[in-house]
Amino acid sequence: MPAAHALLRLPPHRAPASRRGAVSKGCAIGAAVVLVPLVLAVLFLWGGYNGLVSAQEDTAQRWAQVENQYKRRYDLIPNLVETVQGAADFEQSTLTELTEARASVGRVQLPERLPTDQAQLDAYVRAQQGLGSALGRLFAVSENYPQLKATDAFRDLQSQLEGTENRIAVAREDYTRAVAEFNKKVRQFPSNLVAALTGFETLPQFSVDEVETTVPQVEFGK
Repeated sequence: MPAAHALLRLPPHRAPASRRGAVSKGCAIGAAVVLVPLVLAVLFLWGGYNGLVSAQEDTAQRWAQVENQYKRRYDLIPNLVETVQGAADFEQSTLTELTEARASVGRVQLPERLPTDQAQLDAYVRAQQGLGSALGRLFAVSENYPQLKATDAFRDLQSQLEGTENRIAVAREDYTRAVAEFNKKVRQFPSNLVAALTGFETLPQFSVDEVETTVPQVEFGK
């Protein structure tokens, strides 16, 4: 049985080194073919998503400035009404119009962070525009009351409201640009693919034909 024992002692068969190297190289290439596109896709989604988030956050900050300035005007009006009521025989209809316009602004509801519905934003802007118009008419009527215009309280409120109107115009312009940039990212390729996958949608914009946008600077009583 020596031949049988010799067979038992034979070393296991091994593939040639060149063949093993070819197999390893083939596996590495196959892994690269799978992993590289996957990594690129993850980087694309990551970068696109972060870009959309950044643009949305910038838009939200700009909108907060718009609301802050509108709120400042809203909060100043009761003091103005109280001051004007002290003037003898001031036109009551003008005061009533201003008070009602302010109430209309208070009735319009928008989402806390950003407006998302065009109709809601249009209603909000119309109410704000009505308030601005009523405020302008009150200051125009006040020209007929020199004693009222001479009071420190009236002049101080007039100055604060003039500054607020100008800041409103600047804040609206900044918000308009931010929305345009965000909406462009949502619509343009390839970021529109990320937007569709992650649920980002375009935001409503201020209407270009609003009277308020054509008269950004307001100087009451001049």
